[in-house]
Amino acid sequence: MKVRGISSNMYGWVERWKSDGKEPTWESLYAACAEAGLDAVETDATADKLALVRAAGLAVSASYVGVALHGPYEALEAEALPFAERLAAAGGSDFIVNADPYGGWTSPLPRPESLIQAQGENLSRLAERAKALGLRLSLHNHAAEREQALADLRMVVRYADASVGLCVDTGWAHVAGCDPTEWVTRYPERIYAIHLRNQRGRTPAEDLLEGEIDLAAFVRALDAANYDGWLAMELWHPPETRPVRTMIEDVARSAAWLREMTGMAAK
Repeated sequence: MKVRGISSNMYGWVERWKSDGKEPTWESLYAACAEAGLDAVETDATADKLALVRAAGLAVSASYVGVALHGPYEALEAEALPFAERLAAAGGSDFIVNADPYGGWTSPLPRPESLIQAQGENLSRLAERAKALGLRLSLHNHAAEREQALADLRMVVRYADASVGLCVDTGWAHVAGCDPTEWVTRYPERIYAIHLRNQRGRTPAEDLLEGEIDLAAFVRALDAANYDGWLAMELWHPPETRPVRTMIEDVARSAAWLREMTGMAAK
């Protein structure tokens, strides 16, 4: 396994800052990521954010955007492509998209197989545009119900071009009743990116070291799959998590564990 480094999605950081009563400015968030020992962040690489990321001594590993994959392709491209162009200009590698639920987030509807196929075809077309920019496109699993999660999986492995990868989110896979390690083992050539979070049932665990998911087995599966991407965390502390440490402490603990598991040099 040739890990590019350790990164983090920013959503959990923003939410933790708010719950701690702090103003989540991008300057303070990126500085905290650097203090926690990260190498990079997943963020929209606008000029102002990129300047702050680089001032903190970090890189931009990926950008992540939710899009209506079930809509017309032209609208999808118009919404997503600017993010990809900024990411490419910033030297990032992974463009990660999330399928907005058919019917909306509050009342998602079942999708006919024809719609899942159309979503896969839309991903294939978007992947061509991303590839021309030097980026890899992957679909992030965000569904909290098993049938929706498996439909998203089929969208990629059955209906999308081989250039479309998976961003396996361990936390959401577990919530949906799926085994993220099995996905890596079954589709090793499709694993372009990962989001790491442990869980206790539907409640996010405080860090990667504790929880119901065997993340050590997950990392071993990545090694067997010759994974060559970033190790990106998505720690998230809603009220029911009841964290006892700071976000910086939890990310630092998790990053140190990942470096030990993968043989990366300590930072």
